[in-house]
Amino acid sequence: MQPPVTSGDSPRAAVGTATADNRRTARTVLFAARSATALHRLLDVLPVFAGDDRIARRFTLVPGSDFDAEALTAVERAGARTVPWERAGRDRFDLIVAASPKGALGALDGTLALLPHGAGFGKSLPGEGTPGVASGLDPAFLLVDGAPRADRQLLAHPDQLTRLARASAEAATRAVVVGDPTLERLLASAAHRDRYRAALGTGARRLVALVSTWGPESLLARRPTLATELSGLLPHDAYQVALVPHPNERSRLGSFDLAQALAPAREAGLLLPGPRDEWASLLVAADAVVTDHGATALYAAALGRRVLAAYDGGHELIPESPTARLLAAAPRLETAEALPALLSGPVAPGVAAAADAAFARRGGVLAALRRELYALLGLTPVGPPPEPETLPVPTAPHRAPAAFAVRAVRGVTGRAGEAGEAGEGERVAVERHPTWWAGPVRLFAAEWGVAGQRHVQSAGLLYRRRACAERGAGAHRATWTVDGWIDAALRDHPGCATAGVLLSGELALVRARGGRTLALELSPHAADGRLLHTDPAAALAAAHVLLSERPHARGPFTAVIGDLPFPCVLREAGAEERSRTV
Repeated sequence: MQPPVTSGDSPRAAVGTATADNRRTARTVLFAARSATALHRLLDVLPVFAGDDRIARRFTLVPGSDFDAEALTAVERAGARTVPWERAGRDRFDLIVAASPKGALGALDGTLALLPHGAGFGKSLPGEGTPGVASGLDPAFLLVDGAPRADRQLLAHPDQLTRLARASAEAATRAVVVGDPTLERLLASAAHRDRYRAALGTGARRLVALVSTWGPESLLARRPTLATELSGLLPHDAYQVALVPHPNERSRLGSFDLAQALAPAREAGLLLPGPRDEWASLLVAADAVVTDHGATALYAAALGRRVLAAYDGGHELIPESPTARLLAAAPRLETAEALPALLSGPVAPGVAAAADAAFARRGGVLAALRRELYALLGLTPVGPPPEPETLPVPTAPHRAPAAFAVRAVRGVTGRAGEAGEAGEGERVAVERHPTWWAGPVRLFAAEWGVAGQRHVQSAGLLYRRRACAERGAGAHRATWTVDGWIDAALRDHPGCATAGVLLSGELALVRARGGRTLALELSPHAADGRLLHTDPAAALAAAHVLLSERPHARGPFTAVIGDLPFPCVLREAGAEERSRTV
């Protein structure tokens, strides 16, 4: 490796050879990203250089992509140094790291290391490069005048090296298998699964993530209403639905327009994670993934998640690629209604095998990357072995629906109690759906202070959470007591049959019109050493059903919420409880 050339030796000046305080910087590494996806791949490489003050890290945006609008947002948010493309083309760099062979990389001067753009090399874009060959393995992009463009091509699996050798023996001479650094982050974060689910408000529900690639054959293009269909169909207390769109789709549509297009599903609780880190945290938290022919599902398969196929075929999927094997092995989701049954079936053994065909060197990827990249820099690594950065806890708040259409059924499976007491076997099963659900409805429930006026006026059950009480910063404020608010709610909303206040996750006060204020105690569901909690507003709906049929009901009953039984008790509320402020 030749040392960097100074400005006196060449028109191209070496970048970063001295800092402002004249301390010499040994090497400058330029991370050249063409899109947000490529940039995110490059950011996962950064731990390789952690702790080494000899390395100056710079980023630039390679022009020519239709999806570069948000490419440098994450870098700028982190405060990293960027180099305008015009400047990057004039300077010399000790090492250039890129995750796509496309674009004007030839305008940059420096040793080039090329990483995969994604997982598995499973897509080929019609009209671009060699038909049927993924761009990351395509000699049309990897060779310049018959010689390899990259000084080192870093692959994730030996099968990729075999495929590359078939496509271009010349390019294969510069390739080496190191594994996938993005998968390393996911695997390193697996122990944080409970924290991610808590941040997402998942609880005991099944989290189903829809993952969509980009382009005309993507899930968003072919089945754009699937997220809304699932959000409306699946009971809110049994399932949580998320959509993970490809960054190119975000760039094409814009985050605002995408959110607006999904507004009904988001009002029903759909999660829409951010493109950097949050999608991966959500994948760790998920129970199942519904996928098209994008590579994200390979990461889910590597994590051991259940995978369902929702790809209708086309010209982009490369036969015999790991993604093609995954889709062939995974059960197919034909309709939204079929999802619960598919989630109850056995996990297809070929799903894990497809992931094994895409990822190698698990657990040692960063060490292998460091070895290769430092060799290109002509430096000896310093410091301890690199560790993958664990994924952050999701910070985007999940949107809990404020109004529901409630389906509820009361049944008695045990001996009825005396003097109006509920029997020990009395059960009320509750399913909560969006207000626009087309199925049978027992009642509408709305959260006061959060739901819109139309839903509040039509609610048979009106409730509020104590945490939603207004608390001004100054001395002048007004508060309600529990009984005072229930009085006002029933007085001001003639259509409301029951009003309640959620004081905590285990206690609510409730009153049916014409009745007394009762305390509703809700216990968690115990299973395998874990205590599973549910939204007490769902238990409040069960109490509404019970009191509407048996106004003097008291004592224990079971609320079946999300297919799980939760022990409940209805009793007379004490004076102290009724006078609490909300």
